[in-house]
Amino acid sequence: MARKSRALPEINAGSMADIAFLLLIFFLVTTTMDSDTGIAIKLPPMETEDTPPPNIKQRNVLEVLVNSNNQLLVEGEVTRVNQLRDITKRFITNDGRDPNMSDNPEKAVVSLKNDRGTNYITYISVQNELKAAYREVRDEYAQRKYGRTYDQLNDQQLEEVKDHFPQKISEAEPENIEGN
Repeated sequence: MARKSRALPEINAGSMADIAFLLLIFFLVTTTMDSDTGIAIKLPPMETEDTPPPNIKQRNVLEVLVNSNNQLLVEGEVTRVNQLRDITKRFITNDGRDPNMSDNPEKAVVSLKNDRGTNYITYISVQNELKAAYREVRDEYAQRKYGRTYDQLNDQQLEEVKDHFPQKISEAEPENIEGN
């Protein structure tokens, strides 16, 4: 007896496209995309070109320069990054005692200028030290005035501390700065 050849069963591929489409949608919806974030800095409002620059005494400006060799120059003197925090704190809290430093904390401005060839790590280190100086000065003031750390203050107290020690870091456009 001869066997009849049977037809091989076929797989219905009509729904395969639907399944692939649903998987694609699922992965698109559930996958997160990492986005690069920069340094969060609150910028002042844009001024018109008619607005003259503010009149600031030279003694109220702490000049911080970083050259292409990643050397830190504070008021023209080579300084290490780990010294910048203390120098900045002394400058901010001077209150007119030293005639070469700021009149008071509200007038103190830190001017930061970088060379185009400065390493990113050096730039971030300098930024961190400047912000840490302001943070420590504010924290010490909060301890003296309220007996609590800066993080423990309520909104009104935070504003009072920020008004007394405003963080004024002026950052100029990078350019080529010659090293010593």
